[in-house]
Amino acid sequence: MDKNVLRKIVRGVLLLVVALFFLFPIVWVFLMSFQTNEYILRTPPSLFFKPTLANYASLISGEIQTSVGTLTTDYMHNLWNSFLLSACSVALSLVLGVPAAYAFARFKFRLGEDIAFTLLSFRFAPPILILLPLQLYFQDIGLYDTYFGLVWVYQLITLPLILWIVRGYFEDISPDIEHAYRLDGHPWWKSLARIAIPLARPGIAAAALLAFIFAWNNFIFALILGSSEVQPVTVGALAFITASGIQYGTIAAALVLSIIPTLVLALYAQRYLVEGLSLGAVKG
Repeated sequence: MDKNVLRKIVRGVLLLVVALFFLFPIVWVFLMSFQTNEYILRTPPSLFFKPTLANYASLISGEIQTSVGTLTTDYMHNLWNSFLLSACSVALSLVLGVPAAYAFARFKFRLGEDIAFTLLSFRFAPPILILLPLQLYFQDIGLYDTYFGLVWVYQLITLPLILWIVRGYFEDISPDIEHAYRLDGHPWWKSLARIAIPLARPGIAAAALLAFIFAWNNFIFALILGSSEVQPVTVGALAFITASGIQYGTIAAALVLSIIPTLVLALYAQRYLVEGLSLGAVKG
């Protein structure tokens, strides 16, 4: 057999093994979502079972049948909360972060790097460090258990990420193009809107997608600073762990439903994500 053919076969087998290793947990959760607790907990586990849509139907209807009765949940509302909080947080971060990233990339001013690093440090600090004062502060000013309050707090997650990724991308764009545009008498903000942002669009899209995923996956802020009315799916899934037992099938179905929005968004923005990350949107 030709060495090149053998090399391709070995490479394909290795890639398949790696893909199965990383995708197996997702596939297993997907299969669990079509099983009842009896099938899931049987020993030994098996890939062969009678599929059912009862778990998805329970999530949509909001009524889950347990061994001790009916459990009422509002998971679809939690799903909407996740989308609303993540989308609004990313939109606000883009409005604030893109001009700030451009300023840090193009203008040198006193304490500029210190301010940028301080914003980045918000991503380093553990959330539990600021949750107690935030909760007391939010209760005093009426932001506790509100969408606006959570969107504001989510800026600690999304804003530093967007600012630093987009800043690196702006730095990779030659300033000569903007200088040539300004020779016609245009101000800097017009060069930002008409030159820099269109050229940095792949990097901005990549940063927005990553920020959306991080906001979607947040748990601790929504758990402490909101009730069930504004809590996202990451907190809403706790309702399936009750004194009567853990509803494994329902949890698996909830996980599948929570993955779909981010998966669809990632597939839609895949071209921008690859282009943005490969052309320098993230700098080491």
